Amino acid sequence: MGIVRFWVGIMAVAAGAVAGAGVAAAGVPVVQIDHGQVGVALSHEETAAMADGPAPAIISMFVPLSRMGARLQPDTAIYKDDRGGVHASLRQVIMEAAEHPDGNVVLFLNLPGSPGGRVLDVYQYWN
Repeated sequence: MGIVRFWVGIMAVAAGAVAGAGVAAAGVPVVQIDHGQVGVALSHEETAAMADGPAPAIISMFVPLSRMGARLQPDTAIYKDDRGGVHASLRQVIMEAAEHPDGNVVLFLNLPGSPGGRVLDVYQYWN
């Protein structure tokens, strides 16, 4: 149950940051049981608000970068090493998506025992 409370807390921080920026909604829940993930898909406006707010820093206080993963777009400017390691902060990954007119992110909490030992994954999307 601790992980559920943790995720609810993280989502509350994200929702508060997005709402505080004047954005009405706070994401669309996404559940991928077959991948062991639950998360939230943010709109472009929500992604931009999150990138500009305190949520990435607060999340990073509780989830170290070594426990985060990122699925980057093929044309990303963020450096990814030959082992797949992303060399960027959570804010940088979110901000890069927000800088595209149609960019957004999906934040996923990985359930305990998920492959890779990651707690949080961030997926970027844009065309």
